[in-house]
Amino acid sequence: MAVWALGINHTTAPLDLRGRFAFALDQIGPTLQGLRSALSGPEAAIISTCNRTEVYCAGSQQALDRTVDWLAHSGGVSPALLRSHSYTLQDGPVARHAFRVASGLDSMVLGEPQILGQMKDAVRVAEQAGALGTTLNQLFQRSFAVAKEVRTSTEIGAHSISMAAAAVRLASQLFEDLGKVRILFVGAGEMIELAATHFAAKNPKSIAIANRTLERGEKLATRFGGEVMRLADLPSRLHEFDAVVSCTASTLPIIGLGAVERALKIRKHRPMFMVDLAVPRDIEPEVKALEDVYLYTVDDLAHVVQNGQANRQAAVAQAEVIIDAGVQSFLHWMDQRDPVHGVVPLIQQLNAQADEWRATELARARRLLAKGDDIEAVLDMLSKGLTQKMLHGAMAELRAGDAHSREHTVQAIHKLFLRKER
Repeated sequence: MAVWALGINHTTAPLDLRGRFAFALDQIGPTLQGLRSALSGPEAAIISTCNRTEVYCAGSQQALDRTVDWLAHSGGVSPALLRSHSYTLQDGPVARHAFRVASGLDSMVLGEPQILGQMKDAVRVAEQAGALGTTLNQLFQRSFAVAKEVRTSTEIGAHSISMAAAAVRLASQLFEDLGKVRILFVGAGEMIELAATHFAAKNPKSIAIANRTLERGEKLATRFGGEVMRLADLPSRLHEFDAVVSCTASTLPIIGLGAVERALKIRKHRPMFMVDLAVPRDIEPEVKALEDVYLYTVDDLAHVVQNGQANRQAAVAQAEVIIDAGVQSFLHWMDQRDPVHGVVPLIQQLNAQADEWRATELARARRLLAKGDDIEAVLDMLSKGLTQKMLHGAMAELRAGDAHSREHTVQAIHKLFLRKER
């Protein structure tokens, strides 16, 4: 069984290229069906977050080049461009990478816990789509177990600065008092909930939630004592807010240059703080060039969250030891399942042979019982027949071969048949 992975992340690809390969959770199921059809049915899973898109596959034959071609086509770019911004992995390195991702060692924020939940969601969707087989299921379940051990045994997540916390830090540098700031959150997902939690702790003057569905927006607004508004009303009300934090699943920008220019004019060019946490972008990149706007993307925030990471490098070394052990365990499991040299196929063959012998002797015993033979005699014959079939190979080996080979056979027979039960 071959295992391979293809990915792009915040270290290999710019934001706009990552946006071409972002899949919402409800898109992953149909996308997996297309991938498996293009690659002739391997196991498959897709992890897609703000900072990465990764495709994991397992099949009888490795098809990494075809996976690259498929993903490039899905994002509307050339395979050559995708290769120049992606990483490809096979077998053992796939397991190491998955374990590091789950443990937060490959994240923009070292040790952040959100990626583990996102991986679990991706695995659940793959399982529901019928794309997850034994090998990838083992890979991901072991990833989750390793991540849990890393989280509980090391200080990898201690004092980490999240994207949301970084946004608050930047806003504090622009505004003297966040208690006088009106904040608009666009979207109502997990990232916006996290950002709203951090900003609410600073007691801003007001909080508003703009969302496509009012029900979900109202739930979040109620939690933070804010108001809810329709996404369609955003352009006409944008000028009311000093700070805007956006993270939706929209495939196109929902806050355009023109809307921000009109808002600034009404505000008499009082500064606006804007954070775009979405991939693809929610806010048109041209907005960044406006004189009175301070716009930050997820990549901009990366520089803020890097501060203070040195204190966690010792924990990284501890985590890598745990991951090494996990990788070795997974590779051992893979080796056991190898159809040529693996233990599992041999066990399956032994069981099949034993079942065949048992079926033969049972059929013979039933025929004798149907003829009226004595039950005790039939049972005795059944047991002798099974015993002779089980011992035939060992007896034949003892009688054959030279003295050296017979010595190995004697040792094997002692281990297999003459052990004393404890």
